[in-house]
Amino acid sequence: MPDFKYKGKIYYNPVQLVIELIGGTWKAPILWRLKDRTMRYGELKKDIPHISEKMLSSQLKELEEDGFIQREVFPVIPPKTEYSLTERGKEIIPLIHSIREFGKKMMMEEADKNK
Repeated sequence: MPDFKYKGKIYYNPVQLVIELIGGTWKAPILWRLKDRTMRYGELKKDIPHISEKMLSSQLKELEEDGFIQREVFPVIPPKTEYSLTERGKEIIPLIHSIREFGKKMMMEEADKNK
């Protein structure tokens, strides 16, 4: 497959692109939590206890920019913001599920080795 550009960056293969878009510590867990319901910022923060406020905000922004989630702001006091998956976000869930299952299998294998 020839090199291609996506948002100004050169990629050498489509796997590299997808891993960059949903990789890292927090993007897949955020998407996973949104698979069944819309959530507010505070709910996501509470459900992902090790993520910092700054990291959650930046990851949500990147996921929105890449078309995986949508953000809806309600003009009330205090401000209310809800996050949900877009069609692209829903499309990536089976891949995240497969990666998650493979990761769980690897964790169990490692635990068995350490018994």
